[in-house]
Amino acid sequence: MTIRSIIPPNGLPKYRSDRYVPRNRAQERHVIRQRGNAPLGRSDGSSDIIKPKVMIVAIFSLEADVFLNNYTPTLYGLNVTVPGLSPRYPEVYCTTTGEVCHITTAEAEINAAASMSALVYSRMFDLSETYFFIGGISGINPNYGTTGTVTFPRFAVQLGLQYEIDSGQLPRGGGLDFGSGFFTQRTKEFKNNIYPGVIYGTEVFGLNEALRKRVFLATTGVKLVDTEAARYRRLYSIPAARTPPGVTLCDTGTSDTWWTGSVLAGVFGNLTVLLTNGTGEYCTTQQEDNATLAVLVRAAAANLVDFARVIILRTGSDFDRAPPGIDELYHLLQAPQGGFAGAIANIYVAGVRVVNDIVSHWDEVYKAGVKPTNYIGDILNTLGSPYGHAPDIGVEDQFVVLVRS
Repeated sequence: MTIRSIIPPNGLPKYRSDRYVPRNRAQERHVIRQRGNAPLGRSDGSSDIIKPKVMIVAIFSLEADVFLNNYTPTLYGLNVTVPGLSPRYPEVYCTTTGEVCHITTAEAEINAAASMSALVYSRMFDLSETYFFIGGISGINPNYGTTGTVTFPRFAVQLGLQYEIDSGQLPRGGGLDFGSGFFTQRTKEFKNNIYPGVIYGTEVFGLNEALRKRVFLATTGVKLVDTEAARYRRLYSIPAARTPPGVTLCDTGTSDTWWTGSVLAGVFGNLTVLLTNGTGEYCTTQQEDNATLAVLVRAAAANLVDFARVIILRTGSDFDRAPPGIDELYHLLQAPQGGFAGAIANIYVAGVRVVNDIVSHWDEVYKAGVKPTNYIGDILNTLGSPYGHAPDIGVEDQFVVLVRS
């Protein structure tokens, strides 16, 4: 498969943060001014509501471009300017038929929540049968994969909802041999193995396992893009980190803080296990998914979307911790990890198989829905176990809707 136009004319940024160089900011301001003058609504002037089969969700421009520049039929067939979307990305793009659409939310939790809320409550779309395909890059846990690896999570855990003490002021102890300043909220001890004493409701979400397995199978045998990342991979002793990228099933963690290091990775991995009652396996870190899922749960409670139709794909653009003997700061800011281009490309390489599987098998599989075999929803059981599966996350006395035997 040839991936067109993922490399901008001036080259792809070497690191994720390099996309905000002055040249790109100036170009971005020009685009924002142009888009700010676009009238709200559909570009064809119609007031008809669009009912997509798939809504592709990207986070920033390079993630968006792999679908916008490569998907066939073109996603520029119909543009919809939606009030409340990011000023950087104020339009939803769709095929001419409206079967497949694409939104870019902008980065981090607040942007993701604001943009998704604007979309689902705009009433410009009927999203009641839409599959939300969230595709983005992430940091990857070397115990589960390598740069370029494609992952499909069942759980998304919000990593930052904890107490924190600055590392320079840590007390002694802490349990489980951890040395960070993080520990669970509303507890009386400095330990990271105690279930939180207070739950906000966005700590963890469970997705449709049957759907996850279906799309995982749709990507079987896919030839992923690999890059110059192999040299840096060899610095790791863990087999999963050293091998070429593949497709795997493991879970994701959300944090506005762009973190790195084995100490924090250990804390967040432990929190994932704790909040999923022992079943979650943390393998990727990103900045948006719990916010996006919170919006979709609330929209599902309002009968606007079906939460059983949510898919997350995250690709590894860099490792979440340094290899042995490498300084963590150097690893974060300067190390030639080489995984960014492959991670961007593989969003499309694997993701287009998922989108095409949904569209191609709509009548016989997807229109009626892929029935969940597990609990889906948030830690509060906001949706009330709609498919009859008792929650396997959270504790009953904190549920909004109690499960009855």
